[in-house]
Amino acid sequence: MVNHPGNRLRILREQLGFTMRDVETSSIRLAEKHKNEEYVMPVSRLSDVETKGVVPSIYRIYSLAVIYRLDVHELLSWYGIDLQDAAKDISVSEPPKTHRIEPLAKNVKVPTRIDPSFDLRKTVNFGRMIEQWGVVPFAELQKLSFDEFTYGYVGTDDFTMFPLLLPGSFIQVDEKKNEAVEAVWRTEYERPIYFVETRDYGFICSWVSTKGEAIILQPHPLSPAPVRILRQEREAEIIGQVVGMAMRLDRFAVPERQPEQKVTARLN
Repeated sequence: MVNHPGNRLRILREQLGFTMRDVETSSIRLAEKHKNEEYVMPVSRLSDVETKGVVPSIYRIYSLAVIYRLDVHELLSWYGIDLQDAAKDISVSEPPKTHRIEPLAKNVKVPTRIDPSFDLRKTVNFGRMIEQWGVVPFAELQKLSFDEFTYGYVGTDDFTMFPLLLPGSFIQVDEKKNEAVEAVWRTEYERPIYFVETRDYGFICSWVSTKGEAIILQPHPLSPAPVRILRQEREAEIIGQVVGMAMRLDRFAVPERQPEQKVTARLN
């Protein structure tokens, strides 16, 4: 088949003027540089890749991409792996613990043209307002945000700030606001929520107050989660204040409140 990845690799090799032995020699140099024999592409294996449809290992895919001056992402797409699908495929798993979110790809699809009738004051189906999607380098998106922002995901088992912040939410965190503010809040919506990394519990979104060297992680009153009292820096660190969120309203179930869960943690 002309479009088979093995055949395309053969055509590309011949266009570059490489023999199979040339490819093997180059891959040996790469393996020596990285001190890993997995990068070596023997002539016999390259022949199997080109003619028998054998799928190369991840190390050999890298070797071929480097030797043929081919983008690794493009080479993977020849084998049916499109890294642009990573963002939409992430929904196949729902981690139970709150965690940081790292970029999944260098390029992402974003709206590049919005319906001119879009009105920020009105509630709309945003998907219907997008006229065109385009692929944009991830680095370019960084220009649209500030460096002090980080992004997180509230685990499906994390009900600490329920119902104010639902499990499964995506959050934006301002890392410059990493000190707990003490004040009298008129409503729960005014009180800042912080993204906290703890030694024993992982990441937690909660209200925070401090007393001496203690940091108190206060859940919402309707939450089944306990109050946690930890030692600052050694057991817990405030990453920043939650300044934005995106929530689904149809994908959570409230666990039954367990009386023993409300036992307050004590300082050792």
